[in-house]
Amino acid sequence: MLDRAKQEMEKYEADAELLPLIEDGYFQLGSLGGGNHFIELQENQDGYLCIMIHSGSRHLGKSVCDYFHKKANELNRRWYSEVKEEYRLAFLPVQTEEGQQYIRWMNLSMDYAFENRKRMLEKTCRIVKELIGKHAGLTVEFGEEINCHHNYAALENHYRANVWVHRKGATRVREGEMAVIPGAMGSYSYVVEGKGNPETFCSSSHGAGRNYSRSGAMKEFSIEKVMVDLKERGVVLGKRKKNDVAEECRFAYKDIDQVMAQQSDLVTPVRKLKTVGVVKG
Repeated sequence: MLDRAKQEMEKYEADAELLPLIEDGYFQLGSLGGGNHFIELQENQDGYLCIMIHSGSRHLGKSVCDYFHKKANELNRRWYSEVKEEYRLAFLPVQTEEGQQYIRWMNLSMDYAFENRKRMLEKTCRIVKELIGKHAGLTVEFGEEINCHHNYAALENHYRANVWVHRKGATRVREGEMAVIPGAMGSYSYVVEGKGNPETFCSSSHGAGRNYSRSGAMKEFSIEKVMVDLKERGVVLGKRKKNDVAEECRFAYKDIDQVMAQQSDLVTPVRKLKTVGVVKG
C-alpha cells in the first residue's frame, strides 16, 4: 500500500512548486470557499426539500491552471508560436511530458472537487436530518444525488473523432445524463436531463451567467437592497460578512428561466428549485 502511494506521489514530483497544494488540500477538504460558491436549501415544485452545493477544488484547480499556463507561455515562445500572448491561448501538446503532467494535475483537481462536494453534502444532509428530527420529530430520507463537474477538459469522442472538450461555465449533458443548473441566490435553479445534443458536444450552461461583474454589482446594488429583497422572498441568508453580498445577488445574474428557454434543445427540465436558505462563504 505504501509503495503504491509512493508511486502515485512520484507522478507529481516533477512539479515541486505545486506539491504544497496537496498538503493544503488535506486541511481544506469539505470546505465551501467564497465567490459564487454556496450551500442552498431549496423547495421543488412538489414542496420537497432539496440541497444544492456549488463548490469546486478550493483554489487547487486555479493554481494548477495558472502554473501550467505560465509554463505553456514559456514553451510557446520557444516554439515561436503564432498565437498572441494576450489571447491567453497558450497550448501544451498532449504527447509532451508537460502536457501529460497538466492532465494528471487537472484530473487530481477534479477528483478533489468531487470529493469536496461529496463530503459537504454528506455533512449538510446529516445536519438537516438531525435538526428536523429534533424540532419536528420527523424522519428524513434523501434520494437521488448528482455530483457533476464544470470548468474542465476531457477526452471524448464526437463526430467519430477523439477530441479534447473544454467546458468553461458548462456541464456535460449526454442523453439521459442528469445535471444541475444553478440560478442565483434568492432565485431558482434546475435539475435537468441531458438530450445529448452533438452540436454542443453534449454540453449545456452550468448556470444563469452574469449580467454584472462582481465589482459592477457592488456599485449598482446596495447591501440594503439585497437584504430587503431576500427577506421579501422569504430567503434566509447565512453569511458572516454582508459588505460584499451584492456580488452574488440575483440582480447580478441573468434570468434563469430565459436561459433555460434558450437551451431547450440541450436539456429537459426535471425539477425547478426555489431558494429557501443559503449559506455563502
